[in-house]
Amino acid sequence: MSGEAPEAVFSGGSGAAERTRRLRPVPPPPAPRAPAVNLAEAEEFLRLFHAENQVEVPIQQRLARMRYEVETTGTYRHTPDELSYGAKVAWRNSARCIGRLYWRSLKVRDLRDVHTVSGVAAHCVEHLRMATNGGKIRPVISVFPPETPQRPAPRIWNEQLIRYAGYRGQDGKVLGDPRYARFTETVTGFGWRAPARRTGFDPLPLVVETREEGAHMFALPPDAVHEVPMTHPDLPWFAELGLRWHAVPVISNMRLSIGGVSYPAAPFNGWYMGTEIGARNFADNDRYNLVPVVAERLGLDTSREDTLWRDRALVELNRAVLHSYQQAGVTITDHHTESHRFLTHLAKEESAGRKCPVDWSWIVPPMSGAQTPVFHRYYDTEAPGPNYYADDEATQRALTGGPPHFA
Repeated sequence: MSGEAPEAVFSGGSGAAERTRRLRPVPPPPAPRAPAVNLAEAEEFLRLFHAENQVEVPIQQRLARMRYEVETTGTYRHTPDELSYGAKVAWRNSARCIGRLYWRSLKVRDLRDVHTVSGVAAHCVEHLRMATNGGKIRPVISVFPPETPQRPAPRIWNEQLIRYAGYRGQDGKVLGDPRYARFTETVTGFGWRAPARRTGFDPLPLVVETREEGAHMFALPPDAVHEVPMTHPDLPWFAELGLRWHAVPVISNMRLSIGGVSYPAAPFNGWYMGTEIGARNFADNDRYNLVPVVAERLGLDTSREDTLWRDRALVELNRAVLHSYQQAGVTITDHHTESHRFLTHLAKEESAGRKCPVDWSWIVPPMSGAQTPVFHRYYDTEAPGPNYYADDEATQRALTGGPPHFA
């Protein structure tokens, strides 16, 4: 897949006409050249690709072509099959992901010829629609141009394609998600207009930056943001809290690295495990902090910690998340089921003669950890490539709304 996405992807949403604003003057000063690809890393990946796939081109011929490209341009271009395989293996190698049993099912969108901010944003919207799939969530990755010595890659500022605004009041309290209060303030200063009636769940604009065009904002059309209203199977009052959450988590600030080639803009998604929403987004003290709210509505004794009111409220919060997604027909999984599935993945990797890297602190779920089988064992921690890597600079932009990469 290549080329620019049609403007029509932005139609039908409030603010669609305001979809883009330049956040700084252009052109920028010259960007530093990306370093040349490491030949050993490139060769290791290509040998792995040939070992695990049926390839018509002999490995020595492919290696010779790769070396020639690197020696003459500083980089090389993956074939579509190499790109697809590399993205899937990056998921297989991702030590922080418990859902890797499904790594082969990842749909890889090859968007390496999309270079404009509007093209990147439009394809991100298409990604949301494709991944949502009417509620039957599909794992998808959209791979935009890589970093090369000739041309720097696009950047997506957002931590996920869908995140909610945080509006800080004069009293310091935040309506919405406190994690993105600074990002909200920054994009508001750039001209983003919040809805006339603010809520705790207003999607933030997508910010895309290229060296040639600078950073632009794009309002996500409502039909691309599928949300689930929260109810509870036994507590009718739960719906009165007015909670909701988006159906698909598309991570957009991690760097995909395949055989020495870096793709800073490669948003990808699986589907939610309930605790990601119920035990983290809704429950963390520095996020929506809903555990005390639910405890109060349950009539629990919150005067002492030994009543375990936090634990009881947290369970009901997570029951509500799972119930709501299931009622809405949106794919979700619970932490007990997914822990067993992860051990199935681990066994498959071991039977294939591969090590399975695991970050224990991420694989063990954030509630009832000792009740899951992933808690009670040791793991290999060394994560090989291809892989997805955290990018400190991208994380800062996602939380604060800057500074621009091409400043």
